[in-house]
Amino acid sequence: MPSKFRPVNTILGSQPRLGPIPADQIIPWFCITGAAYLMGRGFNLSWVSIGFITAWGVSTWWILTGGKSWKFTAKFVPTPTWSRGYARYLRFTSDETENWQTPAKTRQSIRRFTHTI
Repeated sequence: MPSKFRPVNTILGSQPRLGPIPADQIIPWFCITGAAYLMGRGFNLSWVSIGFITAWGVSTWWILTGGKSWKFTAKFVPTPTWSRGYARYLRFTSDETENWQTPAKTRQSIRRFTHTI
């Protein structure tokens, strides 16, 4: 009797990873490492101190963001300010001067419509 279920690739739908490290953590960790290095060299710290600062920063970031970094970082995105505005409609392909009517043309078109009755 054939199986009712087909085997599916288990990687589909999972978060990208580089070994045990989630892929969305790599860029923040790189920035934290760079900031720790610059701070350590600026204060003339030893490499061990720079390593501890880097480990502290990376572990703090990983604890705050975890596997769902968007939950923490989305708190810092400002909400949009909505306002109501009105603007004259202009076609994208037309020039503004193309449909512009001078007062003389407007008077002529009004006379034309009023005399046809």
